[in-house]
Amino acid sequence: MKNKKLWFKIIFVAILILIILYTFRGSWRDILNQLAKTSPLIILLIGGASVVYHLFEGWITCSLSKRYNPRFRYRDGVYCAFFCSFYRLSTLGSGQGVAAVIFLGKKEVGYSEATGLYMIQYMLHKVSIALFSGIFFVINWKVMSHHYKNYAGYLILAYVLTVLIAIGLILLAVYPKSHSLILWLGNKLNFHHKLDGMLKKLENGARIMEKSTSELLKDWKTIVIIVLKNLAKLCFWYSIPFLILLGSGEISILTSLSVTSLSVMTAAVIPTPAGIGSTELIMTSLYSLVVDVNKAGAITLLYRIATFIFPFVVGGALILAGRSLKRFLKPSR
Repeated sequence: MKNKKLWFKIIFVAILILIILYTFRGSWRDILNQLAKTSPLIILLIGGASVVYHLFEGWITCSLSKRYNPRFRYRDGVYCAFFCSFYRLSTLGSGQGVAAVIFLGKKEVGYSEATGLYMIQYMLHKVSIALFSGIFFVINWKVMSHHYKNYAGYLILAYVLTVLIAIGLILLAVYPKSHSLILWLGNKLNFHHKLDGMLKKLENGARIMEKSTSELLKDWKTIVIIVLKNLAKLCFWYSIPFLILLGSGEISILTSLSVTSLSVMTAAVIPTPAGIGSTELIMTSLYSLVVDVNKAGAITLLYRIATFIFPFVVGGALILAGRSLKRFLKPSR
């Protein structure tokens, strides 16, 4: 069953990529030429921006995890950030949350608490993306309204859907009736009572998650601090297009932050595996209104490498290094 789902995702992503290739079929040679002109310094800068993003993400995870395990360290949070990035690509998005819960569980954060923690962290991440986009759309109003006024309806819809997703995540974590519905469905499938033990654990876990998540949501000071950290971390990813065109003067840092945040927020509400396909199509389309389509394509590809492939490689290297170290330290019998 898992293999079928994976193959379905791969086929779905392949179709999206083919659509993108067809849409920009006349520009790929120029896009590749533009990529070839990118200096090693630029590659280093965008890689550094991606690392700093994950350092902030690790800081957020650490500050939340310390509520349940005071011994949780900052480096554990950073490792978790790259660990999740590795599984985001390797499972095409579906395994990222599971990976976070498993990792936090190994670091003595209860699985129920870890599930609620991750859902709140993800919800605040979504809210921060919408907030960031809204703030910079207003700050850079002259440029944004000039280029994107015809897309007003789609942009409003994207904001509304982002808010609805955030509300849905909160309800799933804290609303008792949502847990009752899940348990009711589980009991309906429990024909021969083989799932009794699992459903009992699920019920107990739901109560713990509900209590811990409710307490966290009441802590407004922590919520505000996490949102501010999110806004700071997003600056590093959203400045990548500016870094790519550094020295050309074609886009300002303000335009980079506002257009990229708008692209990511709009793409995030389209249900594609790990945002593959939707991000490329929307970002290239939006940036092609600011710079020529070849540079827009190059920006999109390098952005994807910096925010998706590079963290995957770093995460994989950390996982391999950690396993090798465990083998090395394991006492011989």
